[in-house]
Amino acid sequence: MSDDRPAWARRITAERIARDWSQSDAVKALRAHAPSELPTHESMIRQWKRWESGGMPSEFYRPIIAAMFGTVTHALFPAPSRRNGEQEILVASGMETLEIVSRLNKSDVDNATMDALRITADRLCSEYPYMPSEQLLIEGRQWLRRVVELHSRSLTLAQHREVLALSGWLALLVGCVEYDSGDRHAAESTRRAALSLATEADHAEVAGWAHEMRAWFALTTGDYRGVITAAQAGIEQAPNHSVAVQLTAQEAKAWARLGDRRKVEVALDRGRRLLEGLPHPDNLDHHFVVDPAKFDFYAMDCYRLVGEDKLARNLAEEVLRAGTDFDGTERSPMRNAEARVTLGVTAAREGDLDQALIHGERALQGDRQSVPSLIMTSRELAAEVKKRYSTDPAAQDYLAHLRDLGQAKPGFLPS
Repeated sequence: MSDDRPAWARRITAERIARDWSQSDAVKALRAHAPSELPTHESMIRQWKRWESGGMPSEFYRPIIAAMFGTVTHALFPAPSRRNGEQEILVASGMETLEIVSRLNKSDVDNATMDALRITADRLCSEYPYMPSEQLLIEGRQWLRRVVELHSRSLTLAQHREVLALSGWLALLVGCVEYDSGDRHAAESTRRAALSLATEADHAEVAGWAHEMRAWFALTTGDYRGVITAAQAGIEQAPNHSVAVQLTAQEAKAWARLGDRRKVEVALDRGRRLLEGLPHPDNLDHHFVVDPAKFDFYAMDCYRLVGEDKLARNLAEEVLRAGTDFDGTERSPMRNAEARVTLGVTAAREGDLDQALIHGERALQGDRQSVPSLIMTSRELAAEVKKRYSTDPAAQDYLAHLRDLGQAKPGFLPS
């Protein structure tokens, strides 16, 4: 039977059931999170039934419902869509790439050219989730080289700082793609360059993301204390920017792998509160913007690690829903891959090896991958499969597949 309720209505029902709450329990939890007195229990039960049926809650109730389920308002309830497309650079600046490059060859750089460069950098950062890594790496390096060359030009003080900042953003992007591709040494060098540019430009946000990259590198190489150190350094640099949300999420992931459930919850709640207080992003595709749906992605990883399988599975399904268009096109293939690994882990723990292997194999098939992150999560699924089903022929085939991949991608071996 089809369920034509809005996605948010289906989700609040699923979140309630994952916690083994009745609707009465949900109302009690809602009351505990409310900033002021709510109507009678009977009245709130009627409200809750209406919400689960698809009646949109008022603006007063939406953030309370989000908080009680450990997420942020716009991750749960739809926000106004923003325009973002391939032709944005032309529409916004009136220039195509050839004209921008031609202008860069002149001795002076005008404000229109600077605007076009800024839009170009934003476009490249917005193509990170889905553009093939080889292509994005080529384009990113080309534009980074062009922008860096501007340092020798006659620039105003404001333009000089802007060029430093743009160089920093592009270096961050290039470093991320280098790391996705498995080139750790190049990625670390590029990250250090971005941090140096941020320091020279006194740009807290770029500096914060450079520290976030360090935390990410440490996480995927098993240096969990290093994650926490990098996260704290980044938060100190940029405490009021969205990067601080991602830094607290990386910290939570590290605590989850260290087995400290209390610190996981503390870090996630700190990040959730910060994100809830930030304005909704203009461009949800931009890699260096923490969109509300990304917070569910972070929490999914943590819940999987601490064994909250129902919550992890719910969030994985939500990540897949948010990251896939109606026609099946994946807007967020890297997030989707990790969501499928999460579904594989929960299936393995529930005794469904077939589903575990289906999800695990599907996660490895995407064209756009973050190799280190996929290595890390796939090894976690492999560990579950090996522990529970080591003698099953299908499990042995899956583990052999991972070992074959490990020959081409060092470190891609189940432990």
